[in-house]
Amino acid sequence: MNITRRRGAIAFFITLGICLVGLAVALNVGWIILNVHQRHVMFLVLGICFFSVLIAGLILNTIFLVREVRRNERQDSFLNAVTHELKTPIASIRLYLETLQRRPLDDAQRQEFYTRMMEDNDRLLHTVEQVLRAGEANAKGVIRNAKARLPIDLRELASEALAETVRRHHLEPTQVRLEDRSPAAVYVSGNAQSLRTAILNVLDNAVKYSPGGVHITAELSVLRGNVAMLRITDKGVGIPPPQLKRVFHRFYRVGSRELSKIKGTGLGLFITRAIAREHGGDATAQSYGAGLGTTITLQLPLLSATAAAAQTQAPVAEIVS
Repeated sequence: MNITRRRGAIAFFITLGICLVGLAVALNVGWIILNVHQRHVMFLVLGICFFSVLIAGLILNTIFLVREVRRNERQDSFLNAVTHELKTPIASIRLYLETLQRRPLDDAQRQEFYTRMMEDNDRLLHTVEQVLRAGEANAKGVIRNAKARLPIDLRELASEALAETVRRHHLEPTQVRLEDRSPAAVYVSGNAQSLRTAILNVLDNAVKYSPGGVHITAELSVLRGNVAMLRITDKGVGIPPPQLKRVFHRFYRVGSRELSKIKGTGLGLFITRAIAREHGGDATAQSYGAGLGTTITLQLPLLSATAAAAQTQAPVAEIVS
């Protein structure tokens, strides 16, 4: 009902804006005809300027209004998604606890229940962390303190994120693989926890949006000798070209009747790009269309082995090895 009401509001204000613009154009044309006939050139020029400003104001007001309504729709969708993501694991944990309290279970069943509750707890914690990090990213404060940045082995970090994705989503190790195209160690400077979150967000999306089967490839390489690049490619549903830039907006999710059933808050890629930019890099998306998979690329400034050794006060040979 809320979505239908807002769509009606959008249609109403667009129609109102068009009518007002049409009225302004009609008045402008009438003013021109009247003043051309009476040869009042000064009034003619003033009338043209006045109505041009009026038309521009009406158009800008309509655009702003429509954007605000759509932003409110995205925020409502986000609140509904977050509510669902919070309630589902809480209800699951409560059910397991009630079962443990009311029924005698053998040790194997109890251990299985404990495992499920830990997974629900991790899911709950992940959702809370996403919301908190989105607030930090919106405030431009992911890693403000440069002194907190340390050398990070991007190869090791990507391997850990891939292993965690396999464990979290109960995948086979062959479904997720790392292709290392860099001849030497790849170090970047930053916050390891933030970068791990950025990579995990991309991997989580790759899993969620691959309903036909998960096949993820993470490719690590060095671009132009000074940029570390991690490309994560899946064979999922893909992204329509017009939506490639918008997927990094806060609360934005690819709109489709089929995809609306996929759980999520619309914050993952927003947080990923914010973290990448706070590290002096960027995140981009590439897809050839629906059903053709997606590639998310993280680019980060490369840290030389010498600089990494200086920051960690360790021998260069030890870091390279």
